[in-house]
Amino acid sequence: MVALSIVYCCRSPACYMESDEVIQLFTECGALLEGHFMLSSGLHSQGYLQCALVLQHPVHAGVLGAALAERVRVHEPTVVLSPALGGVIIGHVVARVLGVRALFAERRDEQMSLRRGFHLEPDDRVVIVEDVVTTGGSTRDTMDVVRAVGVRVVGAAAIIDRSGATVDFDVPFDTLATVSWQTHAPGACPQCVAGIPVTKPGSRVQSAAS
Repeated sequence: MVALSIVYCCRSPACYMESDEVIQLFTECGALLEGHFMLSSGLHSQGYLQCALVLQHPVHAGVLGAALAERVRVHEPTVVLSPALGGVIIGHVVARVLGVRALFAERRDEQMSLRRGFHLEPDDRVVIVEDVVTTGGSTRDTMDVVRAVGVRVVGAAAIIDRSGATVDFDVPFDTLATVSWQTHAPGACPQCVAGIPVTKPGSRVQSAAS
């Protein structure tokens, strides 16, 4: 079994969920995976949370989105902005609950940007919403898109913080649950040493040397 540490969830009476309830939901949906995984950050881990398997169910997405919305409502956002692809569904649900616009940023030639005619107004107050945060790289890149046009980021949020509560975005960061799995540089993790093939979730199995 993967060693998993779980801590605090939302405590608002309007959206009360215990953190173990969030993790149980992932487990029931088959979204709590064990193996040898390459994360989007490039790091390796023996645990992976496949949020798409939870968010494919509109009822689950609605519950999680409502809980996140109540966490970030205090920041009075006018826009929810998410990095594609993982943050699009949960970002849209959060925005619907808050009654604000839902935008997403996309990578093109490794550069995150707004496309499809999306734009921000100078007085917008933006909250960045993701599904899972590991190193925080995608969230920071999305924040950079906002700040590059002189607009304010007032907060960030994710369903799961799997950084072990180590990320710092210089704005309030709200999550429904925090988990802690060790991550390793490619080739330095126990599974690599053991010669176990690495999987990039959503892609085909790659060799341990990939």
